[in-house]
Amino acid sequence: MHGPQEHSASARTRPFDVTHRMVMAIAIPMTLAAVTTPLLGLVDTAVIGQYGRAELIGGLAIGALVFDFLLSTFNFLRSGTTGLVAQAMGRGDLKEEQAVFWRAFIIAVAMGLLMILCLPLVIKGAIWFMAPEPAIGEAMTTYVMIRMVSAPVALVNYAILGLVLGRGEGVLGLALQFLLNGINIVMSITLGLLLRWGVAGVAWGTVIGETIAAVVGMVVVIRKFRAAPMPSRGRIFDAAGMLRMFTVNRDIMIRSFLLLTGFSFFTRAGAELGPVVLAANAVLMNFFLVAGFFLDGIAAAAEQISGRAVGARYRPAFLRGARLTFLWGVLLAAGVAVFFMVFGNPIVRLMTNAADVREVAAAYLPWAALTALTGLLAFHMDGVYIGATWSRDMRNMMVLSLLAFLAVLYAVKPMGNHGLWLAINFFLSIRGITLLAMLPRRVRTEFGY
Repeated sequence: MHGPQEHSASARTRPFDVTHRMVMAIAIPMTLAAVTTPLLGLVDTAVIGQYGRAELIGGLAIGALVFDFLLSTFNFLRSGTTGLVAQAMGRGDLKEEQAVFWRAFIIAVAMGLLMILCLPLVIKGAIWFMAPEPAIGEAMTTYVMIRMVSAPVALVNYAILGLVLGRGEGVLGLALQFLLNGINIVMSITLGLLLRWGVAGVAWGTVIGETIAAVVGMVVVIRKFRAAPMPSRGRIFDAAGMLRMFTVNRDIMIRSFLLLTGFSFFTRAGAELGPVVLAANAVLMNFFLVAGFFLDGIAAAAEQISGRAVGARYRPAFLRGARLTFLWGVLLAAGVAVFFMVFGNPIVRLMTNAADVREVAAAYLPWAALTALTGLLAFHMDGVYIGATWSRDMRNMMVLSLLAFLAVLYAVKPMGNHGLWLAINFFLSIRGITLLAMLPRRVRTEFGY
């Protein structure tokens, strides 16, 4: 995973202090930015919920899951770029920071175009796996076909955000995410609700937001690069650099694919319990996404600090960064869980007019609130491992966690939807525990003591 520069005994140590202020300078802007993403999910669900038809909510949920499955599989373009840029920053290598971004940009455009070409296979595969009712399948197909138009720019946005986070520029990341999701929300409401385009309007709102954000983001990035020495084309396509990016990205892609596989089995199991349970779980999963994106701000801080510490060859900064980010994560997770327990039902009532969906969602709300706490360690460890680019360990522990989750999922099926939520909370917990168990050995290997 590491070249000779990183492991050489003569590699230069570049000490730096890790403070609460440093953590918050990254975590607060990225938490605010990240919360706009599940807020978008809430708005989209609320827009479609106003039609009062459970099958439309279910179709939107499955359609969003399909597209999120694809995008999250390529989330390495954000996370892998963050870790590699942060490590280059720790070494003081400005040209490599830029080279990492352009490698990610090239991969983003290529993979986005490939996703568009594979659209018919994606839709057929989704219908085969989910086996939705006809009305749900129709809504899902409409959503996925339109959303796929924005695949290349959506992946370019990942690369841009990865660069920004790797450099620790949380405020800029906040601005770009606000732009993306703000436009998306406004357009989804306008097209989906005011113009009555329904699911198609929600999908087109996302396409418009992704495209505008990518254009603005590239303008900002190119202007920033003008002030620094440019890497040569040979540097960008350097064999060792490309191999390391592909190795890191491959492992993170597999890990993301397996993670989304777990959530897909959860959604599929919910669909087997009927359209009302599927719709209720879709509403509640937005709560998990809100909790997760809150914790993503802490994970982003962990990524940048741990990556910079590895690049700087400075163990004290790595350990202190891991401790401080976890401490702030505990406070955030507890606050989010309490908020959902207190205000969850009023939020559900805002999201859907369907009385049966409201009733079912209220019964399982405590399970959804619990995900903030059970998912904390997983999000935090992901941040540490991504920053350090210990991607192989992330991949291997995800395989173990997914197998354990599937065993629990099918064991608790007789419990109905309570069993499904028990299994998903177990999945979140075991991911964090397995990564934490490996951490001491990885630190000793990385830093030599």
